[in-house]
Parts: sequence; structure tokens; C-alpha cells
Amino acid sequence: MAKRTTKALDAITLLKTDHKKVKALLASLEKTTERSADRRTKLLQQIEAEINVHSSIEEEIFYPAFRDAVKKKDDREMYQEALEEHHVVDLVMPEVKEADPGGEVFAAKAKVLKELIEHHADEEEKEMFKKAKQVLEKEELQELGARLQARKKELRAAGSPREGQVTGRSQRA
Repeated sequence: MAKRTTKALDAITLLKTDHKKVKALLASLEKTTERSADRRTKLLQQIEAEINVHSSIEEEIFYPAFRDAVKKKDDREMYQEALEEHHVVDLVMPEVKEADPGGEVFAAKAKVLKELIEHHADEEEKEMFKKAKQVLEKEELQELGARLQARKKELRAAGSPREGQVTGRSQRA
């Protein structure tokens, strides 16, 4: 068996990979029925764990690097909007978790969560990441990617960092 080497992904590739994984989990959740309450619960737990780690690494590492690299007011507003979209997901997630996974309300709330996350990820990919490639050097994106990967590993080892708390909010001031 060949030995697998872990090459550090650049920040944008790593974040897009996370987006793809969460979108696939959300699509799976949307396809479930009221009769598959256990599957819904497990998928939602997976989605929450992925989102918690992803949001944390963005807020701790990627967003500040982006904010510090951009000069235009519109780009700084893009940073603030991204933080607020994370905040909205933090507000909606507990409501989905509290809903009966065997009921219609759960499906509706899960659909809203999916739409929020997909909108956020698409906006990041089309606007923020495009701008980040313009204002950050390739080497900087590689270094950020390595830092993001290392932090993801730490957060996964420690468990879900955001559950029951709001992190990264000090950056909003």
C-alpha cells in the first residue's frame, strides 16, 4: 500500500472542500423523510460538527487575514457580512436541533439552514475568495492553508468548539 503524504492545501482550496462536504451533507438531510428521524439526527450532528470547525477556522484565521489584506470599504463590508452570516447560522442551528426530527417543522427549518449555508458558501466562493486571490500572495494562501489544517485538527481533537457558545465574536468590534 502506498504511503499517503499530506500536502498542505492552500486556504481557498481547503475552505471550498469544506463547503462541498457540508453541501453534500445538507443535500442528504434534505432528501430524508419524516420516517427517518434517526438518520436526520445523525446527519444534523455531522453538519453541526463540520460547520462549527469550519466557522471557527474562518473566523480565527482566514477572515482576519482577508480583513487585514483588503483596503476598500466594500471588501471590509464583505468580511463583516460573512461574520454576520455565521452568526445567523449560529441562531438557526439550535432551532433545527430542537425541532422534532420526525416532523414537518424540522424539514422546514433544515431547508432554511441549507439555503443560508449555501448562500454564504456561494458568496464566499464567488466574491471573497476571488478577492483574496487578488490581495494575498500564493505563498500566503499556502501558509494560511497550513494554519487552517492544523487548527481543524486541533478543534476536531478537542470536540465541537462552538456548541453552546459564540466564538470569534470579538473580531466584530
